[in-house]
Amino acid sequence: MLATATTSTHCPYCALQCGMNLRPTEDGGVDVVERTDFPVNRGALCGKGRTAPAVLSSRVRLTGPLIRRHATGGLEPATWEEALRAVADGLRRTRAAHGPDGVGVFGGGGLTNEKAYTLGKFARLVLGTSQIDYNGRFCMSSAAAAHTRAFGLDRGLPFPLEDVPRTGCVILVGSNLAETMPPALRYLTELRENGGRLVVVDPRRTRTAEQADLHLAPRPGTDLALALGLLHLVVAEGRVDEEFVESRTTGWAAARAAAMSHWPALVERITGVPVPQLREAAAMFCDAPSGMVLTARGPEQQSKGTDTVGAWINLCLATGRAGRPLSGYGCLTGQGNGQGGREHGQKADQLPGYRKLDDPAARAHVAGVWGVDPDTLPGPGRSAYELLDALGRDVRALLLMGSNPVVSAPRAAHVEERLRSLDFLAVADVVLSETAALADVVLPVTQWAEETGTTTNLEGRVLLRRRAITPPEGVRSDLEVLHGLAGLLGWEKGFPTDPEEVFDELRRASAGGVADYAGISYRRIAEEDGVFWPCPDPGHPGTPRLFLDRFATPDGRARFVPVTHRASAEETDEEYPVVLTTGRVVSQYQSGAQTRRVEELNAAAPGPFVELHPRLAERVGVAEGDAVAVVSRRGRAVAPARITTAIRPDTVFMPFHWPGEGRANTLTNPALDPTSKMPEFKVCAVRLEAAGG
Repeated sequence: MLATATTSTHCPYCALQCGMNLRPTEDGGVDVVERTDFPVNRGALCGKGRTAPAVLSSRVRLTGPLIRRHATGGLEPATWEEALRAVADGLRRTRAAHGPDGVGVFGGGGLTNEKAYTLGKFARLVLGTSQIDYNGRFCMSSAAAAHTRAFGLDRGLPFPLEDVPRTGCVILVGSNLAETMPPALRYLTELRENGGRLVVVDPRRTRTAEQADLHLAPRPGTDLALALGLLHLVVAEGRVDEEFVESRTTGWAAARAAAMSHWPALVERITGVPVPQLREAAAMFCDAPSGMVLTARGPEQQSKGTDTVGAWINLCLATGRAGRPLSGYGCLTGQGNGQGGREHGQKADQLPGYRKLDDPAARAHVAGVWGVDPDTLPGPGRSAYELLDALGRDVRALLLMGSNPVVSAPRAAHVEERLRSLDFLAVADVVLSETAALADVVLPVTQWAEETGTTTNLEGRVLLRRRAITPPEGVRSDLEVLHGLAGLLGWEKGFPTDPEEVFDELRRASAGGVADYAGISYRRIAEEDGVFWPCPDPGHPGTPRLFLDRFATPDGRARFVPVTHRASAEETDEEYPVVLTTGRVVSQYQSGAQTRRVEELNAAAPGPFVELHPRLAERVGVAEGDAVAVVSRRGRAVAPARITTAIRPDTVFMPFHWPGEGRANTLTNPALDPTSKMPEFKVCAVRLEAAGG
């Protein structure tokens, strides 16, 4: 008889981690059923969440290991024993020839906390390599760096989403929530229904910008000047919260001086935002009794992203919109476990609990949990793009889990070339992605509905995804993969396959750290609809709202950081006169490796396009639907023109979900933020050409 019990779990896609129920179907799969009791989405789901079970089908996913046979040059079926041995031999052989750092590990922001933790442990203990990073570096690393610099702690939102509709004004910078996180749009709708005001900063008039009381459309790459211009007006108009600045911050004098060199007329020239709109935005924010600034990839994915976010934080601090109820700065984390993925050891410079790898005390604590000498732990390694750029040269073999950099990395053609140049590449993934297709060994792994594990959403709420169905016989979990490889490489213990056992070890490793999970258990998560970190002991209630009493700095004060506007790494010129910016569409997700395999989503968003203003289209000589070539210093992409007045005439937009001729990341600039090492996805100089067809 068919089981009818539903399993409560969470969506596999973005950082909302929307709650859903899964109900078994007669063919052995599951249907998504509304789950109204989870507070983040309250039953609402976007099309990606509703259709997520489609990727569980054996028609679209990997169901057995593959090995590249030298006789044919192609990927062919293999046994698990053969595949794991081939990976272990490839890693061992490379390590022997080129040393531990000749082997690299690249992870993903969709891996559960248990997988991210184990992958970091595997890299540093079994392989002994410092060369590990993950695609979350491409997501919100600039916001993380700025958050830590100002507040001493990085958590996407320092308050739950339920606070957003209750604040007085939200400035939303570089986010199109209506398409990237549709269920979250209700929070902005409710904000306005409650009398709050919404300011949206975006070079495009998106579906989200259409909801705003005020839409500011700056030239891409000028968000830093915009924030400084607003802070200038706050000072000039006497709107600084002097009591808050005096009692709860440091560094105001230098930050104030930096802002005063960005007067409104200058900011208008830099950004294209008229002075009256600047004044209106400053008034909306300051006249409200409380306020929030929320940023996303727009201001963050820049070579000055950390300073840009820092400028928006300075605006919050100067107006007393931080460390108080219904106020503060927050980052809208992108990937499903982008928050937890960076907290527990996938990042090049971090150990579990958000500990710094170069901190002797942190090394000693984690080494104690792992039962090793702290001196045996490698130091910090390369950031994500730097690691990818080193492939085939310093790094000769790579183990990659849950990422598709052939599509998602900047200067993607170069990254693809570096991947092809490796001596050995092993990929663990759900589907045969464009990156997996280049591998020497492909390991098919379980998906969200086939495994149990925790994720941490954009609020810092630790959640439990539950196994609802049995995976295909030829598929193993990432924990089983790492356990098997560790055993073949001489580590018989220390890499369990049970996710709850791994989580209990993670709790010990994080104890006393910034991201302290010590008091969180599977049982508590299930009973409480998630637990907010930090939660240092089982009796602690968790921390939904940070900084209300003190900030997480040594003196408890938030830190102003003086920043000034500077040009993007690549400005327009006569040869490349237009700015390209990139982003997402509602029916695809990240590199599209999974969503491009879902018929309903492909019908809604079948391929790439180039969005451009009618005046620019006329100048180039293209009409709606015509093929248009976008050319940067790194390559050429071709896609149909989509002509609209909703974008600036000096800017074009391309979504980045597709490979091949329309791959947007062929064009993007890998120039890195000096602090966060975030590439400049959102700004590069291009020219347009009619491509015919």
